[in-house]
Amino acid sequence: MAKPDYYEVLGVNRTATKEEIATAYRKEAMKYHPDRNPGDEAAVEKFKLAAEAFDVLNNDEKRAAYDRYGHAGVGNGGAGTQFHDVNDIFSMFGDMFGDSIFGSFFGGGSRRGGQRVHQGADVRCNIALDLVEAARGVTKTVQFRRHETCGTCRGTGCKEGTTPQTCRYCGGSGRIQQSTGIFSIQTTCPQCRGRGQIIADPCRDCGGNGLVAASVTRDVKIPAGIDTGTRLRLQGEGERSPDGGPPGDCYVFISVKPHKLFQREGQDLICRVPIGYAQAALGAEIEAPTLDGKEKIKISRGTQNNDVITLRGKGMPIPRRNMAGDLHIVVYIEVPKKLMPEHEEILRKLAEIEHDVTLPERKSFFVTLKEHVTSLREQFANFFSEKGSEKNEPDESRK
Repeated sequence: MAKPDYYEVLGVNRTATKEEIATAYRKEAMKYHPDRNPGDEAAVEKFKLAAEAFDVLNNDEKRAAYDRYGHAGVGNGGAGTQFHDVNDIFSMFGDMFGDSIFGSFFGGGSRRGGQRVHQGADVRCNIALDLVEAARGVTKTVQFRRHETCGTCRGTGCKEGTTPQTCRYCGGSGRIQQSTGIFSIQTTCPQCRGRGQIIADPCRDCGGNGLVAASVTRDVKIPAGIDTGTRLRLQGEGERSPDGGPPGDCYVFISVKPHKLFQREGQDLICRVPIGYAQAALGAEIEAPTLDGKEKIKISRGTQNNDVITLRGKGMPIPRRNMAGDLHIVVYIEVPKKLMPEHEEILRKLAEIEHDVTLPERKSFFVTLKEHVTSLREQFANFFSEKGSEKNEPDESRK
């Protein structure tokens, strides 16, 4: 089933600002929140879809890719971040509503030890493909950097022989609560920055983060027909969450290098093939390049410069569809700059014959040229005639 338009899901137009998108998402999230619609699976799905739409449209890069390529541009089979559990939504977007409304009031939220957790940061890498690789699909090994668990402290962030201490400021919750009248507001603890723990003696290798920078390699399967600007998502291959939440993702950005023979326009290919004058006039059978090798094509008698021969289905594959674009062979007549004596003799005889034989296009051109010259002569004649009349008229001012 085709996914609905993300702008329609949130009820905003395509020029909506981030503030308008956030406001629309709050409205949809409150309307379809599971605790307001107990037992209603349809409401849960709409709740997830609204979060998915917000995840894409609230991110500049994802939104740009979605505006250009639709659902195919944001990976994951046409989705942004797919939420399988509503707690994932609470974890990612709960803070924008405030715990007292989105989490505590409804009883939801993804927490660890009373502390809201967050998804790790995303990372990116690039892959450059040649046209044949993009056409056939290929598996590529990519390398990117992210932070891994520190081998010295094993992720604790503490110096050997020490352990983290519970934050006294928030009591280990990572949050502090302030009451103003009938309202209660929860904010991240400024002392432990939401971790609930304080590291008094940090590990020298990781500085107390528990993570160190590392290079990671992964194999990525590139689907056939992919184009420049497409990105692929490696789920869970991004940065670790600092507070025990799910890891981020790695986004692989694709670029396809120019080809020496083929020019790409969408899923179609264009190839310019030179032919001789005799082949164009008499017709011929030539070999033309395709992505699968050479293929014989027929040049009809009287072929003109820049005529196009289309080979159906010989272009780039269309992703997720069992079909491909077309290959357009553009023929152009190549005139030799140097001639062998026998070639020159034959061409001089041909020129003598052509002098007596007027071809349709040439005849039409010379007829039009004659009409143009005649018109110019008439205009010049009228112009000088008028000038002569002006000289012969008496000058009334002298009387």
